[in-house]
Amino acid sequence: MIMTDNSFRFTIESQLKGSLARVGTIHTPHGAIQTPAFIVGATNATVKALTPDQVMGVGGQAVLANTYHLMLRPGADIIRSAGGIHKFMNWPGPVFTDSGGFQVFSLGMAYKKGIDLTSHSSKGDAKTAVHTSDQLAVLADDGVRFRSHLDGREIFMTPELSMELQHTIGADIHMAFDELTSPLAGEDYVALAMERTHRWAVRSLTRHKELNREHKKDNLPPQVLFGVVQGGRSENLRKSSAKFLSNLGFDGFGIGGIFEAGEIPNVLNWVNSILPENKPRHLLGMGSQPEDLFMGVEYGTDTFDCVAPTRQARNGTLYTYDGRINIKNSRFKGDFTPLDGSCSCYTCRNFSRAYIHHLFAAKEMLGATLASIHNEFFVVQTLESIRHSVLNGNFRQFKDQFLSRYHS
Repeated sequence: MIMTDNSFRFTIESQLKGSLARVGTIHTPHGAIQTPAFIVGATNATVKALTPDQVMGVGGQAVLANTYHLMLRPGADIIRSAGGIHKFMNWPGPVFTDSGGFQVFSLGMAYKKGIDLTSHSSKGDAKTAVHTSDQLAVLADDGVRFRSHLDGREIFMTPELSMELQHTIGADIHMAFDELTSPLAGEDYVALAMERTHRWAVRSLTRHKELNREHKKDNLPPQVLFGVVQGGRSENLRKSSAKFLSNLGFDGFGIGGIFEAGEIPNVLNWVNSILPENKPRHLLGMGSQPEDLFMGVEYGTDTFDCVAPTRQARNGTLYTYDGRINIKNSRFKGDFTPLDGSCSCYTCRNFSRAYIHHLFAAKEMLGATLASIHNEFFVVQTLESIRHSVLNGNFRQFKDQFLSRYHS
């Protein structure tokens, strides 16, 4: 549904007794997002291997693009010249952009150390979590000095520049510039990083409001800003971050961090029990595991994003309601059943495991597309089913049945 006004608002339609779970709607100038929802990863203003029509076909309501990558290529000014990111990528629905804060981590402390969002250990011990001369991002209190991974040119990213880039790109929902800390960092450093994130949050919000006033003068729709809660695994720091950001007037909140699955309930409970109930909450970079989705919703998360569904699809890992499979495995060569008999996606309605196995063996591009359609559909529709279970009041029964089958 495309709205006829430029307002941003969040309405809660139902809440699950005895939990923080809720069902709502995020209204944006480019349409409504029924929550809880999966925001499809579109790092370079594209969902890898899929067209916008295919993203809509799997039920995708909104996408999330990466400010750092779009700044480097094609450049924010090019996107503005095209009429903004919606026209540039031919996506009519809502668009989120992150701030570049993840690159502070991935190109800085984590660079070449084997640490990422899905692997929480380094190739060495904790002593390897130090700055090295070959990293592409160096942190300072004023901002972060990046060297482009494309051509080596130097960029100094500040909270103000992040806001200017995101406004130029023209997404509906932005994230404040923050520092994502390494899972190897000690609590003293996590505290310093959180305080820096808070200072950057104030600067981000100040510049964001200035830019929105300029939009209003030009009769352009307003854009909204989410503050990002940090604090690692520390209850005190997480609660402190949630309290500080709650008082600043953000439109919503991102929850940043790198977690083991068992840590998610505690962190979300600490944070979401404090954040304003009437504003949306987004769990950054999480959502490929069904457990993450169920736990996230149960503990008050409204939206999720993750690039793993398409990344894993391109490598042949496919989600099914009976667990994951690797379609490259030789046992699928003569298997003429759908990827999942319970799935109604385009891929499962039209193609067999044998055919998709063949596409991967032959290195045909269609294999990545069909696999990505299936994985994105699985995640999007799992959250849609969770949404209905909250509305119907049978969330816990549905969770138990789903995860029991998935892990059987």
